[in-house]
Amino acid sequence: MKAEAFEEALSRVSRRVAALARQSAAELRAERLAAARAARQGPGPGEREPARATGRKGTAQAAATAGTDVRRSPAAKSRRASTRAQGARRQAKRDSR
Repeated sequence: MKAEAFEEALSRVSRRVAALARQSAAELRAERLAAARAARQGPGPGEREPARATGRKGTAQAAATAGTDVRRSPAAKSRRASTRAQGARRQAKRDSR
Protein backbone atom coordinates (compact mmCIF):
# COMPACT_ATOMS: atom_id res chain seq x y z
CA MET A 1 0.00 0.00 0.00
CA LYS A 2 2.76 2.46 0.96
CA ALA A 3 4.80 1.53 -2.10
CA GLU A 4 1.83 2.12 -4.40
CA ALA A 5 1.17 5.53 -2.87
CA PHE A 6 4.83 6.44 -3.20
CA GLU A 7 4.95 5.30 -6.84
CA GLU A 8 1.81 7.27 -7.65
CA ALA A 9 3.19 10.41 -6.02
CA LEU A 10 6.51 9.91 -7.76
CA SER A 11 4.85 9.54 -11.15
CA ARG A 12 2.86 12.77 -10.62
CA VAL A 13 5.98 14.65 -9.61
CA SER A 14 7.93 13.20 -12.54
CA ARG A 15 5.25 14.24 -15.02
CA ARG A 16 5.20 17.76 -13.58
CA VAL A 17 9.00 18.05 -13.65
CA ALA A 18 9.03 16.82 -17.26
CA ALA A 19 6.37 19.35 -18.27
CA LEU A 20 8.29 22.20 -16.60
CA ALA A 21 11.53 21.06 -18.22
CA ARG A 22 9.91 21.06 -21.67
CA GLN A 23 8.48 24.53 -21.06
CA SER A 24 11.82 25.86 -19.84
CA ALA A 25 13.64 24.33 -22.79
CA ALA A 26 11.18 25.92 -25.22
CA GLU A 27 11.63 29.32 -23.57
CA LEU A 28 15.42 29.05 -23.64
CA ARG A 29 15.37 27.96 -27.26
CA ALA A 30 13.16 30.91 -28.23
CA GLU A 31 15.47 33.24 -26.31
CA ARG A 32 18.58 31.89 -28.06
CA LEU A 33 16.93 32.10 -31.49
CA ALA A 34 15.89 35.70 -30.86
CA ALA A 35 19.42 36.59 -29.76
CA ALA A 36 20.88 34.89 -32.84
CA ARG A 37 18.49 36.73 -35.14
CA ALA A 38 19.36 40.05 -33.51
CA ALA A 39 23.09 39.33 -33.85
CA ARG A 40 22.72 38.36 -37.50
CA GLN A 41 20.99 41.57 -38.47
CA GLY A 42 23.96 43.68 -37.46
CA PRO A 43 23.86 47.39 -36.72
CA GLY A 44 20.65 49.30 -37.28
CA PRO A 45 20.16 52.14 -39.77
CA GLY A 46 21.37 54.90 -37.43
CA GLU A 47 24.19 52.94 -35.83
CA ARG A 48 27.83 52.89 -36.86
CA GLU A 49 29.86 49.76 -37.41
CA PRO A 50 32.59 49.11 -34.84
CA ALA A 51 36.07 50.33 -35.74
CA ARG A 52 38.18 47.73 -37.51
CA ALA A 53 41.20 46.32 -35.75
CA THR A 54 44.64 46.80 -37.24
CA GLY A 55 45.97 43.31 -36.51
CA ARG A 56 47.87 40.99 -38.80
CA LYS A 57 46.00 39.79 -41.84
CA GLY A 58 44.82 36.21 -41.55
CA THR A 59 44.54 35.89 -37.79
CA ALA A 60 41.23 34.74 -36.37
CA GLN A 61 41.03 37.79 -34.10
CA ALA A 62 41.64 40.23 -36.94
CA ALA A 63 39.15 38.41 -39.15
CA ALA A 64 36.49 38.41 -36.44
CA THR A 65 36.84 42.13 -35.91
CA ALA A 66 36.99 42.87 -39.64
CA GLY A 67 33.67 41.09 -40.23
CA THR A 68 35.07 37.99 -41.96
CA ASP A 69 35.85 34.63 -40.48
CA VAL A 70 39.07 32.83 -41.36
CA ARG A 71 37.69 29.63 -39.84
CA ARG A 72 35.13 29.36 -42.65
CA SER A 73 37.67 29.11 -45.47
CA PRO A 74 37.60 25.94 -47.58
CA ALA A 75 41.03 24.92 -46.32
CA ALA A 76 39.96 25.30 -42.69
CA LYS A 77 36.76 23.38 -43.39
CA SER A 78 38.76 20.53 -44.91
CA ARG A 79 41.20 20.55 -42.00
CA ARG A 80 38.34 20.37 -39.48
CA ALA A 81 36.76 17.49 -41.40
CA SER A 82 40.08 15.66 -41.47
CA THR A 83 40.57 16.13 -37.73
CA ARG A 84 37.06 14.89 -36.99
CA ALA A 85 37.51 11.86 -39.21
CA GLN A 86 40.81 11.06 -37.52
CA GLY A 87 39.13 11.25 -34.12
CA ALA A 88 36.31 9.04 -35.34
CA ARG A 89 38.81 6.45 -36.59
CA ARG A 90 40.60 6.47 -33.24
CA GLN A 91 37.32 6.05 -31.38
CA ALA A 92 36.23 3.22 -33.68
CA LYS A 93 39.54 1.49 -33.08
CA ARG A 94 39.05 1.77 -29.30
CA ASP A 95 35.47 0.57 -29.54
CA SER A 96 36.41 -2.51 -31.54
CA ARG A 97 38.77 -3.76 -28.81
